[in-house]
Amino acid sequence: MDKIKNIISKPWVIVLLFVTFSVIASTQSLLRAPKQYAYAGENFVQTHYNNYVIFKSSFHHLCEGKDLYTLYLNEHWDLFKYTPTFATFFGIFASLPDWLGLNLWNLLNVLVLALAVYYLPKVDNLKKGLILLICAIEMITSIQNSQSNALIAGLMILTFGLLENKKYIWATLCVAISAYIKLFGILGFALFLMYPNKVKSMAYSVLWMVILFVVPLLFVDIQQYGFLLSSFGNMLSNDHSASYGYSVLGWLNTWFGWQGNKFVIVAIGGIFFMIPFLFTQRYTDTVFRYNILSSLLIWMVIFNHKAESPTFVIAMAGVAIWFVMSPKNWANYTLLVLAFVFTSLSPTDIFPKTIRDNIVNPYCLKGVACIAVWLKINIDFYIEYFKSKASLQVNDNKE
Repeated sequence: MDKIKNIISKPWVIVLLFVTFSVIASTQSLLRAPKQYAYAGENFVQTHYNNYVIFKSSFHHLCEGKDLYTLYLNEHWDLFKYTPTFATFFGIFASLPDWLGLNLWNLLNVLVLALAVYYLPKVDNLKKGLILLICAIEMITSIQNSQSNALIAGLMILTFGLLENKKYIWATLCVAISAYIKLFGILGFALFLMYPNKVKSMAYSVLWMVILFVVPLLFVDIQQYGFLLSSFGNMLSNDHSASYGYSVLGWLNTWFGWQGNKFVIVAIGGIFFMIPFLFTQRYTDTVFRYNILSSLLIWMVIFNHKAESPTFVIAMAGVAIWFVMSPKNWANYTLLVLAFVFTSLSPTDIFPKTIRDNIVNPYCLKGVACIAVWLKINIDFYIEYFKSKASLQVNDNKE
């Protein structure tokens, strides 16, 4: 056991492992034969790194003055669902051959996540190694799909680490980048409520958001940019009604047949997420702040109506951080095991296909375990809050 702990405690071992995963995943995607599919009576093909092709193509479409938010079935399957700023950013990779660009894109995701975790203060390297190993399977799922979710998880965690180290200007940049990759990244600004210099942080935030907003104007005129923003809004509006995903919405629908207003559930979830920020006297508690980070990472996924399997690297990063910082009791161990089994392992071949198709997927089990962890984090917030109030009252009575 000591030897295993010693290995996990070495950052270079974990980083090398993650880099190896990335290279293997990229190589597999590049070597696999394209998939064929039929749509509207026509036959098309797509690569096994379709999302990377979507991202790469978006930059070319931007430069060519095309609508980013329509189907280009001769190039790839599915829509581009990111901001024009993200399309501009992907110009870094678009000019590269796929074998190099895909590897660099996946490595960026993996390394930002790993380095963000190792940047966390007041956490030893054993715990940091455990955090990364706990979310490793979900990280692999994300890069196998050439997704951006590991990057989002890394940017959120890096934001927290920078705030802890009082580097507010860089923390605001990380959140701004996250928001321009996926809109729910803007939730990272909630973390700033726990730290001083709020006016300065707000000014930095506005600065970065404006800079990143105008970057696409390097490639399109203002009229075309206005059209793209309108098209982006229309795409999001239509996309929002399409599914429930592996989310709280999906859980309520598959378990209880709920089909109500999505915005109501998200609003209720948002209120419960924000209530612990009212416990301002606990901002000085390191564990409390880490639990807020964990709550944020999980919330971003379980209240996202489009939560799909590759997004759960964000939620499992939250689960992992919560676990290493939490008391080691039977309830917390049980929740970790359930999250690892049903969130990370259930989509794999470890679970027979019949179980996946008839139980795991229909009953949204991938999301349920993360929902349970998020509820436990919030219950613990209230328990600790009332304990501290009771303690203060006892001390007042003694005086």
